[in-house]
Amino acid sequence: MSKKLLMAAAAAKEEHQVEIILLRNWIEGDADAAEDHLSSAGDQSRSYKKKRTSRESMIRKVTVAYGIVELLVRCPTNNVLLDDDAKIGIDNFAVCVSKKTDRLSSQQQQSLSSWDDIKGVRMVSSGLSLSIEEPSYLSCLFEKGGEEEDQMGRYLEVELDAANALVGITKTDCRGNTEGKEISKFRCHYLLAKILYQLFTNNDDRFPDGNHHQGDDDEPAHKKAKKAQLLEKEGGFPYYECVSDLSSITAVSGMQQLEVPASICRMVQNLLESASDSESGVDAYKTIEEVGKDLHLLLLDPDRFLFDREARSTDKMQLLYRKEKLYGRDKEENLITDTFCRVTRGRNEAFFIGGFSGSGKSMLVDTLRVNVKNVGGYVIKHKFDAMSQDRPLSGVISALNQLCLMIKKRLSPRRLAELSEKLKDDFGDDIGLLARMLPNICLLSPECSRLSVGVDDGNTCTSDKMNPRSVSFTLLRFVRLVSSPKHPIMLFLDDLQWADDAALDMVRTFLSDTMGSCMFFVGTYRDNEVQVGHALFDLMENLEISNVPTNKVSLTGLDQASLNEMISDALCLYPRICKSLSDIVFQKTKGNPFFVLEFMQSLQSRGLLQYDPCLKRWVWNEDTIRAEEITGNVLHLLSSKMNQLPNDMQLLLKVMACFGTSTKESVIGYLEESSEYSEVRNGLEGAISDGFVAVYAEGYIKFVHDKVREAAYNLIPDGDKKQLHYSLGKTLYSICEGKDVGNTIFLIASQINHGKEFIEKDDALRIPVAKLNMKAGKMALDGCDHKMAYSYFLASESLLPDDSWESCYDLSLLVHLLMARAANSSCRYDEAELTLYKICKRARCLQDKLPAYFLLVTIFLAQGNPVDAYTTCSSILAQLGETVPDVVTVEMVGCIIPETLSMYSRVYSDDWLEKNMKDPKLCNIVKFYSVIGIAAYFCKPTHSPAYFVCKMVQMSLRNGVCQHTPLALMQLSTMVIQINNAASVHRIAKNALVLSEKFGTSDQKICINYYLVAGHLEPYLSGSNHLRKGFASGLSGGDSNTAFFCAGHGVYFSILSGDKDLTSLLKEIDYYLLLLETYKNELAKKFLLCYRETVATLIDRGETTGIDAKLSYADAYDLGPGNKLLEVLYFQEVFRNYWLGYTERCHHYALKSLDISKQENFFIYNMKFYHALNLLDMIKKKTNYAKTLEVVEIIESMKIVASNAETNFRNKLELLEAEHYGLTAYRESAVTLRAYDTAIASARKAGFVHEQGLACEKAGFYAKRLKDNDRSLTYFNQALECYKKWGSSVKVGFIEKELGKLNV
Repeated sequence: MSKKLLMAAAAAKEEHQVEIILLRNWIEGDADAAEDHLSSAGDQSRSYKKKRTSRESMIRKVTVAYGIVELLVRCPTNNVLLDDDAKIGIDNFAVCVSKKTDRLSSQQQQSLSSWDDIKGVRMVSSGLSLSIEEPSYLSCLFEKGGEEEDQMGRYLEVELDAANALVGITKTDCRGNTEGKEISKFRCHYLLAKILYQLFTNNDDRFPDGNHHQGDDDEPAHKKAKKAQLLEKEGGFPYYECVSDLSSITAVSGMQQLEVPASICRMVQNLLESASDSESGVDAYKTIEEVGKDLHLLLLDPDRFLFDREARSTDKMQLLYRKEKLYGRDKEENLITDTFCRVTRGRNEAFFIGGFSGSGKSMLVDTLRVNVKNVGGYVIKHKFDAMSQDRPLSGVISALNQLCLMIKKRLSPRRLAELSEKLKDDFGDDIGLLARMLPNICLLSPECSRLSVGVDDGNTCTSDKMNPRSVSFTLLRFVRLVSSPKHPIMLFLDDLQWADDAALDMVRTFLSDTMGSCMFFVGTYRDNEVQVGHALFDLMENLEISNVPTNKVSLTGLDQASLNEMISDALCLYPRICKSLSDIVFQKTKGNPFFVLEFMQSLQSRGLLQYDPCLKRWVWNEDTIRAEEITGNVLHLLSSKMNQLPNDMQLLLKVMACFGTSTKESVIGYLEESSEYSEVRNGLEGAISDGFVAVYAEGYIKFVHDKVREAAYNLIPDGDKKQLHYSLGKTLYSICEGKDVGNTIFLIASQINHGKEFIEKDDALRIPVAKLNMKAGKMALDGCDHKMAYSYFLASESLLPDDSWESCYDLSLLVHLLMARAANSSCRYDEAELTLYKICKRARCLQDKLPAYFLLVTIFLAQGNPVDAYTTCSSILAQLGETVPDVVTVEMVGCIIPETLSMYSRVYSDDWLEKNMKDPKLCNIVKFYSVIGIAAYFCKPTHSPAYFVCKMVQMSLRNGVCQHTPLALMQLSTMVIQINNAASVHRIAKNALVLSEKFGTSDQKICINYYLVAGHLEPYLSGSNHLRKGFASGLSGGDSNTAFFCAGHGVYFSILSGDKDLTSLLKEIDYYLLLLETYKNELAKKFLLCYRETVATLIDRGETTGIDAKLSYADAYDLGPGNKLLEVLYFQEVFRNYWLGYTERCHHYALKSLDISKQENFFIYNMKFYHALNLLDMIKKKTNYAKTLEVVEIIESMKIVASNAETNFRNKLELLEAEHYGLTAYRESAVTLRAYDTAIASARKAGFVHEQGLACEKAGFYAKRLKDNDRSLTYFNQALECYKKWGSSVKVGFIEKELGKLNV
């Protein structure tokens, strides 16, 4: 061993446990080790071990070759001059391997030999050393399993060792210090080829003399041709693979005989081609760097690029596409991953991907699936298609329904139980509504199944008010409960160009939510198929307006480098060899990935791309391919291919294409039962093997791509398409009639509806198909997909005979009523009205007309037309035998209220609540009284509604209760409540709640009216929580007016109770205001703006929270004198001015509030509390006791209030008393301090953190006046903590100043 090698070995021994072996010796030792390893194997395992040992040895040799090439590449930059053939010879290199300990036996050492034990390569003459290692961050990806599963692919990196400094490079090795001349590139390539030959064959035989390549090639042309002809005949290189120097053929042929992989043979051949200095070798290497890249590729994926494929038949040889790999989209992949990472921090985001069909949009999204799952998230997907545009919401709802299954599968029993409780608590009675939309919710909360409400005879009104917005909001409530930063939901909607407003509005509802949902929305669309004005662009714009981060990318065709990589992988050839073919493919396909796949398969099927078993590679003729007239349309390419398929495969593809992008296997099974389609399944296996369709575990057969479905659909002549749809629908209908086929009914009805012109010619089918459509519509209505329901009801109505109101009256009545309901719920109000008028005109009796009239007046009210609603109700009540006065006078109301209360007082127990109203006529009278009362509220004098409410209550007291009684009782309690009758009125309100539960009605009006009455009698905290639920229930039920009324009162109760910190409350108000941009309820907006100004002012005077958008007095005055909005506005002025310390301003607005609020209700006493505190402050400042009498009067009346509403008013009374003691009993400080402490304790018990802080603040100032600084500090510090919890920076700053004064 040379001196330099010994020095290098010594250095390596000190640094790492590495052994250095001369390359020639290592080659021989590696071969011996392989033989020893095989000799120890039994007969049964010998074949397997031989193959595995050979593969391991080949990996080691390629690793060494990679190291040698990288050393040669680095020689020029490290002053190593390659001026002698010996320097690029096998004896000038050594291999660094993992050292084996001497204490191990030879057998144990052999067992430690591994395909990945090569640690580096050294150049003996120069001492230049290169380490070879796998990056540590990748090692975890290639953990070893069993022998057969070992991952041999490696991503290796090389680096010059620091130990080179110890080797001592001589001057003769250094560039610039020698007179030697560097050998040529051609000679270098030849010498490298020789090293590779020796490395992989372990001999020098049959390798051509290098001197032949130094000069001109003098061999006669006829001899070259003869050699080429002979070689081709023997299975060697054909004419298109000929090399300039045929002497290299001997070397490559020798390697092939020794079973060296064709990839290595090809590398040696290309090196020899380049060494000949001839341009005829098209695959010749241009630089040594190219060799390094090829070797790196062999190591990275040896199964694909290094080892030969075993081909029993060239006809069955397939292109090896990497179906899981996304080519040329690194930038987009990083962008979508980064976006999702932001979502996991708790904020919704949207990601839109545009591009032509086949550009890889869906595949880009699929790269994220693993990341979503790894962080505990869920991926739900729906794909729109042209065949399902009439049911846009059903797909999104179906995706959420599948989410229930995912959650059920992933959560533990304990967490499932917790989620079930959350669902019941959040949804309450609305859980049945959710179960209608998501049947699988019953898997998460079994109680949902018994609460689910269905559509039966058309007389129920469960979903009369529901619309796409209410459906979206109901689903949003579910998303909030099941999503979080730890469990985000990725909603992927594919092909948005087929989506409509309803589906995209649902997406907007999800993403614009700021109250706890965590969703990442990804939408893909064909940007060449969406026109200006499409709802998709409105969605993007609205999301940006709502401050939802929105990302947009557009995918074009792959660039030439990425396309070449894709083809290289498919052909298992070096990228440099595929480059010329890739350029042709790029010109033909413009880089569209799906088109590229189909184009390549077309080349293969037509024999333009063939696998040569002798060369063990794919071969082609570029000129022939370039000259071919091949369509530039992938659709035509696929159609041409399908036209050559067997009839059974074509039949399957046509049938599936009629159904859309996916088909249930059960549907194919149904068709098999018919004689016409009995062989439809025969083509399935061929369609799968040819890559047209794929079978999925959930029982669906899907086209692998949209373009495949389009091509399959194009197999059907345009004139035959309707007939085929109709035939399929009719066949399925005949087979499935009487069976429970679930959602398949939609498919049957849709298919048969394509052939309406054929149905109309067959009178025997009209009624059955009309009933089929009605059944499908009822199922869609039951699932809250109102738009789809309307389309089926419309189809059903169109199939009824002209004399349907005579020949099939019941069916006609039911279809028209259901159609009107669906039209109303899908916001088609004009169509709904026309249908209802038709019912009212054609129905035989008043009883049959009543459901239509009731829905009609509901539509009038929803459209802001209370006059027509009132007139219609008045007419119907008259026809039912009731007398409705033309004018309801004050005197009439003054008589009927006491009369009603007297009747109620005579009912001593609540047993009457169990008596139900049995007469349907009386139930309808109460029903229409309930609506006319609402209409009167908007278009008649303010006292008018009370008359109709009392009529409803009296009828219920006499004849029993019905589902409209709870609202009547609640409205009555609201109208008559006073401080002196609170207990009796509270009983009426509680009776209303009991009846509401009895009838299972979640009417939000009941919730509102209850808290208008009892909200001040029961804890404010409970009231605000229930009102928030009322808001959610209102939007879910489609009653947005009532919902936002609940929202406003919930915020008001939170302001009074301090149950939420001000920042959270401001966020909630802003969320409501954001929703109102969609719901357009200006009155609700005015109330919320008023509350927002108060909250923002108390946080930081609006410095960072902003109070630019606020209510003006003109807005309140527009509603007339003494209106509720003006009353609320004055109270909010009193409230915030008191907390800000503006005494005179607070007093001014208190007087205005007292002037318009004559009724002694509980609302006014919240204002009087702050008014009294303000008066006491004025007295302290001016030492003017003129206001004392008014304070005493408020305290006395507050005692009555507190006796009825202990939780809400006891602490207020006690604080007023303490403040009053502080003025009038100055010398009795102990009594006053105890009064303050009592007020503080009561506020703490009630949970009123702001009023607890206020009591501490007042006590602190009182102690300060007593010169008791220690006690004052204690009180002020307590106040500071309370104000911090409340979130008022204004009050925190105020108290901190007072503490600063005391500390000084």
